[in-house]
Amino acid sequence: QVQLVESGGGLVQAGGSLRLSCAASGRAFSSYGMGWFRRAPGKEREFVAAINWSGANRNYADSVKGRFTIFRDNAKNTVYLQMNSLKPEDTAVYYCARTQSQYIGATMGTYEYSYWGQGTQVTVSP
Repeated sequence: QVQLVESGGGLVQAGGSLRLSCAASGRAFSSYGMGWFRRAPGKEREFVAAINWSGANRNYADSVKGRFTIFRDNAKNTVYLQMNSLKPEDTAVYYCARTQSQYIGATMGTYEYSYWGQGTQVTVSP
């Protein structure tokens, strides 16, 4: 059974930084793509960033390009989201997710992901 556990959320002032981590249990972590999504109060869940199984390909939402970086350490079964220059509009619950299929690209599609973490709250104050 695959379990994903996020950590690293918290309260930060605008312009600050946070690093989120997502530790995965289960086999063959390095064969699957990973993604980060977020849900702000009163809004739909939205794509943030994705990374393919090898770490060679990444994809970002336009709203976070140049500020957020997704990377992974397959030896530690962990994916990270480095968030810099945070804005109040980044406030949300952030979720990591693992793809259903192996060896696919850094996909933005929610339907491609079959395992989800419980989420970690990120709050950015003005």
